[in-house]
Amino acid sequence: MSDKKLSPPTRAEFVAFEDVHSRWMDNDAYGHINNVVYYSFFDTAVNRYLIERNVLDIAKSETIGLVIETQCKYFSSVAYPDMIHVGLKVAHLGNSSVKYEVAIFANDDDIASALGHFVHVYVDRISNKPTPIPQNVRVVLQSLVKTHLN
Repeated sequence: MSDKKLSPPTRAEFVAFEDVHSRWMDNDAYGHINNVVYYSFFDTAVNRYLIERNVLDIAKSETIGLVIETQCKYFSSVAYPDMIHVGLKVAHLGNSSVKYEVAIFANDDDIASALGHFVHVYVDRISNKPTPIPQNVRVVLQSLVKTHLN
């Protein structure tokens, strides 16, 4: 394990953003958004991104991505009524899996309040067995890979 302290990323390190409105119920007794809600932000942002690009139909797609791993590191608090901007990029695109890096930015902040990752393994909806990522999905995911030109 590294002893290096992880610095929060900036918006420039991400390829796309999805906005998620924080809700009154997201705050906990300590006056900030509860840690488990961040995972909901990740899930919402990734899936909305795929749905809006017509590569995910949550009711009918034959191949679906199942979450097998998530992680989140927190740098600063966010609280209702903050507007949450979820930064997205693909850190690894495999044959049947994709690892997203996701970050939470509050309002107009350029520095992330949290940084996480989110891994989907693509499976056949009926058999629940891993399957290659469909080509139309792969094209969309490839557009989230951060290159030096982005």
